[in-house]
Amino acid sequence: MSKTSGQGVAHKPTDENRKIVKMLSAVGTRHEDIATKLDITDDTLRKHYRKELDEGRIEANASVAQTLYQQAKNGNTTAAIFWLKTRAQWRENDRLEVTGADGGAIETVIKWASEKS
Repeated sequence: MSKTSGQGVAHKPTDENRKIVKMLSAVGTRHEDIATKLDITDDTLRKHYRKELDEGRIEANASVAQTLYQQAKNGNTTAAIFWLKTRAQWRENDRLEVTGADGGAIETVIKWASEKS
């Protein structure tokens, strides 16, 4: 929990603080750390800066996604595979399905060592 220097004193957001919150949110700074930077509580941060927190995160994700997309389009195989797995739901099949004769069930026979065939 962040500390606050003025318990009971109403926080008044400034344009400068709004810019700071949006920038820190955009680079992935934890809400708790942003609140500490502003010397307010986490709850006060979310109450007064919800829009900046959301917009910073959304704009950063969109920028990274745009770069990834361009990399994939420009022939970066790793970026293309990542894009397809996350956006197009492609999956690697790493399981082997085994069936019995003619695709039927597998017959399981258990014999005890003392039994004769």
